[in-house]
Amino acid sequence: MADRIFSSPPVAVNLGLESFHRSLLDQGIASMHVDWRPPSPAAALLTQLDGDAIDRANAEAVRRLVDSEPVLVDIRPACEVVPGLEEGVILHAGPPVTWERMSGPQRGAVIGALLYEKLAESPEEAEKLAASGAIRFDPCHHHRAVGPMAGVLSRSMWVFVVQNRTLRNEAYCSLNEGLGKVLRFGAYSPDVIEKLRFMERVLAPALAEAVRRSGGINVRNLTAQALQMGDECHNRNVAATSLLLKELVPHLLAADLDKPTIAEVFRFISGNVHFYLNLSMAACKAASDTILGFPGSTLLSAMARNGTDIGIRIAGLGERWFTAPAGMPEGLFFAGFTQEDANPDLGDSTVSEVAGIGGFAMATAPAIVQFVGGAPADAVRHTREMYEICVARHPHYKIPVLDFAGTPVGVDIRKIVSSGITPVINTGIAHRKPGVGQVGAGLLHAPMAMFEEALAAFVEDQKRIEHNHGSPVGV
Repeated sequence: MADRIFSSPPVAVNLGLESFHRSLLDQGIASMHVDWRPPSPAAALLTQLDGDAIDRANAEAVRRLVDSEPVLVDIRPACEVVPGLEEGVILHAGPPVTWERMSGPQRGAVIGALLYEKLAESPEEAEKLAASGAIRFDPCHHHRAVGPMAGVLSRSMWVFVVQNRTLRNEAYCSLNEGLGKVLRFGAYSPDVIEKLRFMERVLAPALAEAVRRSGGINVRNLTAQALQMGDECHNRNVAATSLLLKELVPHLLAADLDKPTIAEVFRFISGNVHFYLNLSMAACKAASDTILGFPGSTLLSAMARNGTDIGIRIAGLGERWFTAPAGMPEGLFFAGFTQEDANPDLGDSTVSEVAGIGGFAMATAPAIVQFVGGAPADAVRHTREMYEICVARHPHYKIPVLDFAGTPVGVDIRKIVSSGITPVINTGIAHRKPGVGQVGAGLLHAPMAMFEEALAAFVEDQKRIEHNHGSPVGV
């Protein structure tokens, strides 16, 4: 036994802070990292809940989540389908935020939207209008919609219309512009606005005709296939975008469109490997909305960031937001940019993680580390860690490298607080100043404080229900 133990070089085991582990690796020392965290003091609150009753509620809630069948049924101008998107309203990613507290990239995207809508003739005029109080800002999540990064949605932008054929609810998301200098990352130069106009005049109407001819495109099926092909459908969408284009091609060719238009559509989508992201987000929103307000459930129904705050919603607590300061992603940067240029995390794209893909499915996408940093083993480790805070494995989304286990799904705030593990997020990184755009991509974990606050609120809410109705806490 001793011979076997000492026949190989020692390996350091690091417990807790990953920076120590990284330092050892940098020095060429073999190290294994154990991502352990002490339980939160708020874990004591769990003794005040009826765990069995909550488990039953969560089982039904997660069933609704995974049984959802999101289908792309149309592409329409936002003003025609997004409820409450009236004149003078601009939607944004994340929990509620005022103009005064908006991050630089979100302000930049608002400026761009006002220029695009021709409500202002210059960035200075747009900024003045935004600060005047004449424009009402509201989260996309309040309007059955989601938006990537800054998440700004205005009336003339076209949106994917995704219908959940299981429960018949709909969700919406704008079309993806691509990476770099684009509106969703806070850029608003004339070329950014011109791209939006091309999408409005050419891209969206052509795609809409193809989608209607198709009779509907099953997004859940596309996502399931893409996960088998190396995507995680948040920050890697190479396979998913190709699969979507494959579905659209015959209907585009059969539509009453001229060849130059079809060629432009092909060129735009094939040149934008993230095109599928926004469709995936709408599908995840259609699934996650099915548990919003589900009584007695401690599952996460939304997680979103606006570059200032990150916020969550809990199924059993309805539309209430619990917030904390947005975290700072660490990762890889485009040439000429560094961590100092980065804005805190933003975007509604964490609806992906709520629905069981994205950061939770990183084990399906080892190549994602070339975009967000780390090593392929880290991608697998992140997925394994997320099983610890989820109540189920997704029956449709499988991970080949983990023997085709389902992805972690059904994020339970009880498990987060008791384990000390918070959701992992892989994300794009926007420049902190308006008008610049994307500067990189990276990783971070959601902050614990808002989960602790949400658990305390859930306990109080269940006590109130018990007092008023005599039902056991957790029912």
